[in-house]
Amino acid sequence: MNHKTGAILVLSGPSGAGKSSLLNEIIDDIGDCYFSISTTTRPIREGEVEGVHYHFVDEEEFKKDIEEDHFLEYAFVHGNYYGTSIKPVKKALNEKKLVLFDIDVQGNTVVTNRLGDITTSVFISPPTLSELKKRLKARSTDKQEVIERRVKMAKKEIQRISEYDYLIINDNLEEAASTLRVIANAARAKIPGNEINEFTQKWEDID
Repeated sequence: MNHKTGAILVLSGPSGAGKSSLLNEIIDDIGDCYFSISTTTRPIREGEVEGVHYHFVDEEEFKKDIEEDHFLEYAFVHGNYYGTSIKPVKKALNEKKLVLFDIDVQGNTVVTNRLGDITTSVFISPPTLSELKKRLKARSTDKQEVIERRVKMAKKEIQRISEYDYLIINDNLEEAASTLRVIANAARAKIPGNEINEFTQKWEDID
């Protein structure tokens, strides 16, 4: 059955869970993709590039885009706004690409509610809270107060794993990447409800 649209793969999990590392491991093996780049009001970090890691804007511009309904989803996290512009997502889906989201649990709820029939969701987690703290400290990119906020948020996020299709415990990068690779390729085969209805209506006419 030829799909008329692309598909969506949502990745969520605490900061420090290793989502970016896992994506880097599988990106060459999962076909034509579009990685949805979030817009944020947080300051750019050393080594980050505008339009590659995020679209960096001030709070005034972000709030204007909210008013004009330019976001598929947005959230206020750790003192900053993060959001996903809808226009490039629609374009990528029309081009039958796999759209990859790296968003929090709030964002996953919105995406699933609006595009659930083409969405597969994965929660990625370190094996323990202690390991998460260790990874956050090892990154040396955040102040202690930011780390504490991230840990607090992680404790809340972990309670919502049941909202996801899959859980990957990122204890061994190679094994976790292998699992995510299978899920990503399977996500492309998810058939939207309208296409299923179309098929069943025409099925009796197929020789």
